[in-house]
Amino acid sequence: MATTKTGGSKATSKSKGKKKKKRSVGKVILGLLILIILVALIIFWPKIQRITELYNDACKIASTSSLNDFNGSQTTIINDKDGNEIGSMRDTKDMYYVAYEDIPENLVNAFVVMEDRDYYKHQGVDYKAIIRAAIANQKANDIVQGASTITQQLARNIYLSQEVSWERKVEEIFLAQELEAKYSKEEILEFYLNNIYFGNGYYGVQAASLGYFQKTIDQLDLSEMAFIAAIPNNPTKYNPLTNYDNTVYRRNIILHELYEYSYIPELDYLVAENEVVSLNAKSVAATNNSVVTYARHCATEALMDLYGFDFRSNFTSDEDYDGYCEDYEAFYTYCQQLLISGGYIINTSIDMSAQNALQESVDENLSWSSETGDGGVYSLQGAATSIDNETGLVVAIVGARSQDLVGLTLNRAYQSYRQPGSSIKPLICYLPYLQLGHTPDSIVVDEYIENGPANADGYYAGEMTLRDAVKLSKNTVAWKIFQEITPSGGISFLLNMGFHKVWMDKEYNAAALGGFTYGVSTVEMAAAYATIENDGYYRKATCINNITTVDNTLVWDHSQIASERIYETNACRMMTSMLETVVESGTGVGASCYNAVVAGKTGTTNSNKDAWFVGYSAYYTTSVWIGYDYPQTLPSVNTKAIFKQYMEYIHSGLEKKNFESYEEGATDSTTEASTSAQSESVDSNQGENTTNVDANENASTKAVDENGVEIDAGGNSDGDSNAGSGAAGSYNDNDSNVELDDDGGGGANSDGDSDAVTN
Repeated sequence: MATTKTGGSKATSKSKGKKKKKRSVGKVILGLLILIILVALIIFWPKIQRITELYNDACKIASTSSLNDFNGSQTTIINDKDGNEIGSMRDTKDMYYVAYEDIPENLVNAFVVMEDRDYYKHQGVDYKAIIRAAIANQKANDIVQGASTITQQLARNIYLSQEVSWERKVEEIFLAQELEAKYSKEEILEFYLNNIYFGNGYYGVQAASLGYFQKTIDQLDLSEMAFIAAIPNNPTKYNPLTNYDNTVYRRNIILHELYEYSYIPELDYLVAENEVVSLNAKSVAATNNSVVTYARHCATEALMDLYGFDFRSNFTSDEDYDGYCEDYEAFYTYCQQLLISGGYIINTSIDMSAQNALQESVDENLSWSSETGDGGVYSLQGAATSIDNETGLVVAIVGARSQDLVGLTLNRAYQSYRQPGSSIKPLICYLPYLQLGHTPDSIVVDEYIENGPANADGYYAGEMTLRDAVKLSKNTVAWKIFQEITPSGGISFLLNMGFHKVWMDKEYNAAALGGFTYGVSTVEMAAAYATIENDGYYRKATCINNITTVDNTLVWDHSQIASERIYETNACRMMTSMLETVVESGTGVGASCYNAVVAGKTGTTNSNKDAWFVGYSAYYTTSVWIGYDYPQTLPSVNTKAIFKQYMEYIHSGLEKKNFESYEEGATDSTTEASTSAQSESVDSNQGENTTNVDANENASTKAVDENGVEIDAGGNSDGDSNAGSGAAGSYNDNDSNVELDDDGGGGANSDGDSDAVTN
């Protein structure tokens, strides 16, 4: 008996010990969990507080929201340099607000089926869609699918910003839920359909219907409704006036989705899909056309700069370029929308007296040609840009000959890219060569080059001074200089001055004579030649002095654009001296002005398809181009006459001022620009990346717009897309004895009869 009791006591003792151990382990685990929770609270408490603040903000916004939030907007005004209104950027949504019951059911369904299929099921946020989008984006390793509901889009567009941050997204979610709690599904759709952007200044379905069809929405058929619904996803890409085929493509997708989800019967679907949509765009006065389109573009890029967009002009591949274009397009569209509905005041540098004089010079010197093409647009065209050398600001810009046309038409001064011929030589051949230590009196040899270019007259002078080679625009000399500098070295100077369509030409010898894949614009050429007059300092061309709000709060100012050293001071002054000789006794004879000392360079291309003159005084720099939108051989034209007529007018009342003289044998020790093909790198205007003059590295510089939109040369545009027109195809360096025109300018080795080139 005693033995039995003893054994039971031991068993009980072991059991108690195990329970104590279990309790101890449990306490440890509980303690760890509490510790983890406390640590997590400490770490995430600031974010929890911030989320709470965002929720409270969302509640406050929703509680104070009213109909006025969804139907009000302000017009942005564009002023000339004297404060006189010359144009506007208007948001018309407040003029065409329509109630939900007046919006056709098929039009509503077209948006729901494409933008938010489960709209009637969720309470502002579709968590299933978020999961679907996350999976799709993960598989594609890219953003290929969005998850924002219609309510979230409304909250973002009306109350929030396009900022990409977790805070904005969290507030958007809270706000969407609060709006759903306050308003009915029908009210939210009403707000949404009256506020989305349809391109070309149209906000809301009614404005878009009137703008593109001159019909009210109740007059639209099914195909037209789907066509309208196709635009807001990307108003630039699906702009009906410039990218009609893209819009039709997305219309067909919408029609298919409507049929697939039983919103429309099969017969209606088939009829609508096969319907050819006929646009009937609203008439818009074309007064100050060139000025307004350029001002809108520059103002949009100013806001892009304000919000930190990384402008570039150099790219490593087509894929790199295409990716940049997509980013640019999205940012451009967003900033343009801000201007259209934000009620800003855009103060420009445009001098309307100079503007009228430049337009008159182009018109009068081309008045003998009355032939028209598509849309009644003059076939023979001209473009010009004039810059104030003191400020670097554009004072006048002409994108076409004057005509009574509907809408904002193609502005060839900044949207078209053409072969520059010999006018490019000073920028990529002679100036870099001078920086190697040469002078205008240096001896060069004009001689036949096997597998190289021929001179226009077939004559080779042998030894001659560099000044004479420039004066006579000797192709062989420029070609050999370019080989010494290297194509990538010469092109790097253009890249650092924002020439954004030449990055693919870094290996092409023909660039020495102006043979580019796409070409250059008059704005780019004027800014580059102004750099020569400005002793080598480049300033990005723009016509925006500043942008303010209606209460005069400064938003953006031209002073935010910093100048950059591109060329040496003395090299620029030597170049100016040689370009004076060009005007006095060389290919530029006929451009001289009685009241101004000027320097400049002519440029023509293969088969005389493009004609240029770019020149400057101590006061102004002006570039002039004449050609056809779809390149063909030019008749006898005179760019110098346009330059001369305008420059004599704009210099009226100004002191006739000589250029600064260069120093014999001097070198500029303060320069930041490269002085040889193997020397210092040229800083980009982003201050981050650099490019050596003999390297194919990225030069991250301020570039003009790249939103990838093709503009029909004879059609209408909102004036804010940046398509170019030019001869496609690069020069084949193996072709010898290229035929050149009178001033010796070289063009791309192609037939030049390509369609307009998109950005």
